[in-house]
Parts: sequence; structure tokens; C-alpha cells
Amino acid sequence: MSPGWLRGLWRRARRWVLVGATVAGVLLVAGSAAVWLLSRDLPDIAALRSYQPSLVTRVYADDNRQIGQFYVEKRVLTPLSKIPPRLIQAVIAVEDSRFYHHEGLDLIRIAKALLVDLASFEMREGASTITQQLARSLFLTQEKSLKRKVREILLALKIERLLSKDEILEMYLNQIYFGHGAYGVQAGAKTYFGKDVAELTLAEMAFIAGLPKAPSNYSPYFYPERAKARQGVVLRRMLDEKFVTDAEFRQAYQEDLYFARYQAPEEIAPYFLESLRQQLTATYGEEMVYKGGLNVYTTLNIDMQKAAVEAVREGLRAIDKRQGYRGPLGHVKLNEDSRVPKTSARPVSQIQLGEIVEGTVVKLSAQRATVAVAGASGILAIEDAAWARKRLLPPDFRTAEVRSAASLSHLFAVGDRILVRVIRREPDGKLALALEQEPVVEGALVAVDPRTGGIRAMVGGYDFKRSEFNRAVSARRQPGSAFKPIIYAAAIDRGLTPSTILVDSPVIFDDPVLQKIWKPTNYEDRFYGPITMREALAHSRNVATVKLLEQIGISTVTEFARRVGITSPLGNDLSLALGTSGVGLLELTSALAVFADEGRRVEPGGLRSVTDHGGAVLAHYEPNPTVVISRETAYVITNMLEEVIQSGTGTRARVLGRPLAGKTGTTNEFADAWFVGYAPNLAAGVWVGFDDRRSLGDREAGASVALPVWVTFMKEALSELPVQGFPIPEDVVFAKVDPKTGQLAAPGGASTVEIFVKPTVPTTVSRPTADIHRFHQLDRGA
Repeated sequence: MSPGWLRGLWRRARRWVLVGATVAGVLLVAGSAAVWLLSRDLPDIAALRSYQPSLVTRVYADDNRQIGQFYVEKRVLTPLSKIPPRLIQAVIAVEDSRFYHHEGLDLIRIAKALLVDLASFEMREGASTITQQLARSLFLTQEKSLKRKVREILLALKIERLLSKDEILEMYLNQIYFGHGAYGVQAGAKTYFGKDVAELTLAEMAFIAGLPKAPSNYSPYFYPERAKARQGVVLRRMLDEKFVTDAEFRQAYQEDLYFARYQAPEEIAPYFLESLRQQLTATYGEEMVYKGGLNVYTTLNIDMQKAAVEAVREGLRAIDKRQGYRGPLGHVKLNEDSRVPKTSARPVSQIQLGEIVEGTVVKLSAQRATVAVAGASGILAIEDAAWARKRLLPPDFRTAEVRSAASLSHLFAVGDRILVRVIRREPDGKLALALEQEPVVEGALVAVDPRTGGIRAMVGGYDFKRSEFNRAVSARRQPGSAFKPIIYAAAIDRGLTPSTILVDSPVIFDDPVLQKIWKPTNYEDRFYGPITMREALAHSRNVATVKLLEQIGISTVTEFARRVGITSPLGNDLSLALGTSGVGLLELTSALAVFADEGRRVEPGGLRSVTDHGGAVLAHYEPNPTVVISRETAYVITNMLEEVIQSGTGTRARVLGRPLAGKTGTTNEFADAWFVGYAPNLAAGVWVGFDDRRSLGDREAGASVALPVWVTFMKEALSELPVQGFPIPEDVVFAKVDPKTGQLAAPGGASTVEIFVKPTVPTTVSRPTADIHRFHQLDRGA
């Protein structure tokens, strides 16, 4: 080998070394520049020193049971000292076994991951340390790219310099996602096992520790085999790291896990919670409400709320059935053996009595239909579907035809999908069913404590998922005669009495504004002549009320309405007597609650107090009653409204068997049905109608539509409250009067006992025969 050849080889080698060094230098400079560029816009991690993870705001009922949550991430902040050491070991073993020995990066795992990724030409293998995962969770997206990975590494290095290992671990265990809406180990323990994290067994800890890698893939509710396998991986890693003994490993792996029953969270008061959310957001801001971990204590009563929801839903179903049947939900083609194609329906054993489910008609005879429900067989008898003979016709389902009730074949066809209610289980195992349909008609109910203003129950519609519009708070509808208590109370306040005579007779008004003639009429299309104010209110006489409003003045009523809490605009004409000005249900209910609380008004609301996540009180709400009318006026109008229930339009409520007062309301064309009433310790209002203000149907009035809902609710709501009478003020006295004249009864003449505020007691004795007050009942056309 000649020296010249060696010199040539050396020159070539030196040239390649220089080229390699140049390339390496360029790559190093380019890499450094890239890292510098990527590090320029990294998030500022200094705030981690005072980092507060996103926490759940929890809402509690009057007995401090939880009724709802507001959150972006469902999390309960738990100090590292309160997290079991075995759970910490499980997480470290499976996620980052060298956590306490590296500076944020595990170079060996990174090298392995890069080799796998290069071999597959895609980002497949993960090697992120706990610190990297925390950086990604706090500051980055889940995108799989080299740029994101570099940023993740840079952030991890910065975090390791800023925080101690235990601080990083505590933040990680509270921040990371565990599936099914649970963030952090405490929320994970509650979600999957229904217990505090400190109460978990080793087997349960191993399961929890295995979730962060892919929570959806390891859900025990959807993929139990995968979940079990992942738990085994965690336990094996704990054994490898000598965190558990072989005996502990085997015992934990063989232990049966009992998971909390998974179901989508059901909110019993969604309209109330949404109303509350809007109020809290306006006060504290969205950031605090959704991430601040507030504790919100409310006035809502869970039992009353459940009763309200049930009363509204059942009441709307009843009126909807009277409207008519809109037909089956759809139609399916049956198999040759009359079986329904398989679906993912629940087992029939899980269906409760009274529950409404979907079924398919598989056999049909004149008197009964066989309906497949959740893989079982049910029987629908003709009497349990008789209401469907009134068939509403498409496309608008407002025109009805009456079909023969002689055979179910006139109502259904084999293959029809229908809604049915399970009414009982027969001895042969079959289900007895009744036909149902989802109502189109809407309704609302609200109940308040007259003494505190606290909202005890609120239902803003048939189904919050169908419509979030809160008809208990946000809707303004004409109240009809439900507004009359305001007018009569204003008259009492002006010195009139329950025995004041009003003449219920034909009258014509010339309206210069509308440029038309107005002839008010009564519901019965009759007139009743001279009647007392008590009778006029009890039987809701329209014409007498119009004349009363004309007598005392519209401004008097408007001013009185403002005092008791009516804030909606009120019309400046005599039609106000018939409730033509729209008001809200909560607004009118709380206004009549003034009468229940002896003339004191308390602004209605749903809050008791609000604290931060540490328990510090941010706000405390105390009732602040204000006397707006006299006790005497409140009692007299209450006594008159008791007559509505005892002998007037509200007699259905007598079944409750306790002192109650209230008023029905119905608007033109039967578009709105109301009932608002109260006991001394609870006031409630009900509205029923269509959102598009069409008719509920002929004679579908407040007494037949809204009042049954009110009675159903109050029967349950009042069952836990003491029976109380309305206190009689000292300045209210009793006197015998002639019901024909309203004057003091003559000796031996007709009389009835009436109540008066002392200065308003009549002083004139009625003549035995009051011919001047005789009045023949007139027909409308008379």
C-alpha cells in the first residue's frame, strides 16, 4: 500500500468529516433555531405556582342534597396527602416508573418511541413522562405531531425547574382525565365506585390508574374485558417495580370489581338550574361558575320538585289525549314469524310499572293488540286505547275525525310503533299496557314559600331536552280571570267590601282608541243581575268585574298591582279586568303570595347562600319582607278566594281538605288555562297552553286543565307541611248581611255571615223585601 494512496484516502476522509461536521453544525443550528422559535411562544408557566384547576360548581337543595352541577371538567381537588400511597405507586408504575429519577424526560423511552414511529412512518408510540402529560393537559392539544412533541418537552423541562416532584404529581393526579366526565382521582373514584378515593381497594386503585392512557377504550361499562386486561397490566407493573408482593398481585387481580351503575346524570330541576345558572353567571362571571368550584345552596325542595314534574307531565298528557291521537310513531316490517327486528332495547325486567316505553304492534284483533316491548309481550286492551278514536289528521294535526271504537284495527296496523305505559304485570308474565303519546301542549308550574319568597319547585315545560324555554319565568301570557284577585283586592283596599253589590248586566263600551264597540260577556253567556263582590269573584263574572274596574279606576288597579309585585306592562283600558295584559307565572304567583303572607311581599328567589370551593361565604340571602298592603286587605281577599274553592270555579281543590285560596283563569278561544292558589305556607301557580297560542279545545278552561295539575301537585307538596288556617286580623269583624242588598240583615230576613274591615261594616239595615234590587236573569241577546 503506497504512501500516495494513504494520503489520498486521508484527504477524502477529511473531506467527508468536514462535510459531516458542516451538516451536523447546520442541523444543530437549525435545530437550535427551531427550538428557539418554538420556545418563543410557549405559555407562561409561572402561574403554576398558584395554579387552581378547573373545579365543579355544585348546587344543593334545601336539605343540602346535591341537585346539579356546572362545570367544564368534573373535578374534586384532592391534596397529595389525601391520596392513598398505593394509588400513587400504581400511577407511577404504569405511566412513568422513573418519575422521581429524571428531569422531565425519559430518554430511553423516547428513543424507543422514536424507533417505533420511524419504522411505521407515523406517530404511534408514546413515551411521555408524567410531567409531559401534565404539560400537554394544561397547555397543549392532543394533536400527534413533532411540533407539539417538542413544545411538550420544552414545557416539561420548565415545569420540572419550577415545581417539586410532589407538586407535579399532585397537580397531575387532580388534572388528568379518567373518563365519563371525571377529572382527577377523586372524581374517578366517585364515578366508577361511588366512594371516596381514600376508600379504594388495591384492585380498584389499579383499575383507576390504568384509565388515563385511553379512558374511552377502557370503560368498564362498554369494554369490560379491556378494562380487566388493563387492570392486569397495572398490577403487573406494580409487581415489577416491587410496589406489591406476588400474593398481593394475585389477590388484587382475582378480586371482583363492583362498579357504580352508569347512567346519564338526570337533573330533576333543569329549568330551575338554568335560571340559577343565568343569575350566578351575571353575578360571578362564567369563569367562576364553570371552573371556580362554588357551592350553591338553594331553596328548592326535592320532594316538591318531583311532585311538580309528575303533576305537569301527567296533566299535559291528559289534555293532549283529549285533543286526539296523532297516530303511530312509525312503522316497521315484521319478520315472517311476526317478530320485531332485534334492537338494543333494555331487558323487560328493568322496565318499571308506570313507565312509558316504545312498543311495536305484532298482532291485532278487535278487542286487543299484542305489543312487543323490550323483547317481551304486552297486551293493549281496547278500553286502554279508547281515547285514540279521536284522530288528528296530518299535516298540522289540528283537524280531527272520530273513528269507530268497535275494533282496534280502526286505530292501528300490525307493525305500528307506538308509545305505551306499563300499567301492571299479569300472572302469566305479560305486561298490561295503555296507549300513550308525547304531548305537544306545554305547561309550567312554580311554587314559592310566601314567607321567605323561596322557590320550592319549578317546571318550565314538558321536557327540558325538547325545549329549554322556561315558561314559568320567561313567558308572558294573558292570565284571564286569574288576574281578578288583583282587581278585587284593590277594591277592598279602597274601602269596598265583599258584600258590595255589583250589577251584572249587559253593557256596551265605545273604545275611541280601537275605534270599535266592546260588549263584554260572561263565560256562561248569561247575566246575573245584582250580585255581591264575593259572588262575582267566586264565579268569575266578567261583566261585573269590568264595571268594578270602571268604578275604582284603572290607575288604582295598576298602582296596586305594582305594590304586590306585578312588573309586566298593564293595559290602560277596561279589558284589564279580563286579564288581557300578559304576565309571568312566577310574577303572578308571587303577587298572590302577598295575600298568603298577610300583606308582606318578599322578592321570589332560589338562593340561600353561595360559598367558594374552600367554604368561604360569598353571599348569604335572607328574606327581606316588606309590608305592601294591610293585613286586613290581605285577609279579606284571601277569604273571598277561599270561596272560589268552596263554591266557585275552583271546587276541585276541596278534595285537599285544608284552608286554601285561589283563582282559575281562562283566555279567549281557550288559549291559556291558569290556576294560582295558596295555603298559608305554600303558594303555587300552573299555566297550560300552546307556545303558538292556539286553542286548547272547546271548554278546556282553567278549572278543567290547570286546576287538576295544581291539585295533584299540592296534594303531595302539602303532605309534609302542617295544616294552617289564615290568621284573622283584629280589625276584621263578622256581621250578618242581606245577600240581596249587601246591607245589614233585617230581623227575620234572609242573611249570611260576611266579613268586614271595621270601618266598612254596613250601617243600614236592609228592608225585608228589596224590590228595587230585583233583577230577572237575562240571556245574552236580551
